Amino acid sequence: MPITLKDQAAIVGIGQTEFSKNSGRSDLQLACEAVRNAIADAGLRPSQIDGMTTFTMDLSDDIEIARSVGIGGLTFQSQIPHGGGAALGVLMQAAMAVATGAAKYVVCYRDLNGRSGQRYSSGVSGNLITSDAIHWSWYIPSGLMTPTSWVAMVTRRYMHETGCTSRDLAEVAVSTRKYAVRNPNAIFYQRPLSIEEHQSSRMIVDPLRLYDCCLETDGACACIVTTPERARDLAKPGALIRAVAQGAGPDQESMTSFYRPDITELPELGIVARQLYEVSGLTPADVDAAILYDAFTSIVLFQLEAYGFCKRGEAKDFVKNGNLDLGGRLPVNTHGGQLSEAYIHGMNGVNEGVRLIRGTSINQPARADHVLVTAGVGVPSSAMILGKMQ
Repeated sequence: MPITLKDQAAIVGIGQTEFSKNSGRSDLQLACEAVRNAIADAGLRPSQIDGMTTFTMDLSDDIEIARSVGIGGLTFQSQIPHGGGAALGVLMQAAMAVATGAAKYVVCYRDLNGRSGQRYSSGVSGNLITSDAIHWSWYIPSGLMTPTSWVAMVTRRYMHETGCTSRDLAEVAVSTRKYAVRNPNAIFYQRPLSIEEHQSSRMIVDPLRLYDCCLETDGACACIVTTPERARDLAKPGALIRAVAQGAGPDQESMTSFYRPDITELPELGIVARQLYEVSGLTPADVDAAILYDAFTSIVLFQLEAYGFCKRGEAKDFVKNGNLDLGGRLPVNTHGGQLSEAYIHGMNGVNEGVRLIRGTSINQPARADHVLVTAGVGVPSSAMILGKMQ
């Protein structure tokens, strides 16, 4: 019998700060607030936490958070690279830790002052501190200095090959905004968006318009992972991790894999999707709702195809006619996503996935027995499928 992470871990607590454009607090304070809230949501004491994992990009050291919130000794610590691609990588680390006994209760967290502090839209030319600088140095002289410019390259080619249009991208932005309008935690709460407003918004990097791009946000999110056995004794229903996976594709660069034979093929997503379905024993037809990493509208289309909800080139049709809405085939980003709730590098999506399984989302679909949650696109990526506890 192969050893897998199927049903070996559960998320038992979630926490976050408010989301804003100016938190007025340090990254560390934001992290502490989110971690403290997640511990309380699980009905645990800080002293029971013995593992912590986050992004390599996070500015708050786990030991500083541990000391600040009253966590005692740690038996497990880890960090995952590649920006938004780490959003479910940290969950995989936590699941492995509790499944193997390396830790009993693991905190996964991400904090950032992404609007009032370092803004990703300001470009990478002044912050080349990793080996990514080697390949980015080929693109910066041509003006490709931001995530938006890198994704625009892939999006334009994808549109050329599939017939996708800017109006199709607008369908994604508008469907996501519908959820945010009803979510008091969302930056765009009570601020609807129409197709016409999307189409008349300014161009950021052709073909991506203003509302094709995610928010820049201050805030933090955290969640607690333990075994299903321990989860059954805690305050709230656990969200069972049916499968969780990571993947990096051939010829992978961070956001700029432009030397592949086809830049619109994203094999890392296929690697992740294949693992998820093989380990869980589920298929796309079993997935009731999805939290798809939406730093940009176009990458939602890429993922709908990569995770098997439609065939290559068909995502532009899938997103029409309310398919992404509450009553549609696949409610997507019911919290408002990173386009309209907040950009916390995908970790706010993890929390929404848990709410969907618990049945406590502001925008709760009629059925949410299995929920797909994904991480960044264009980088080594990760994803998980959540289910209900037995």
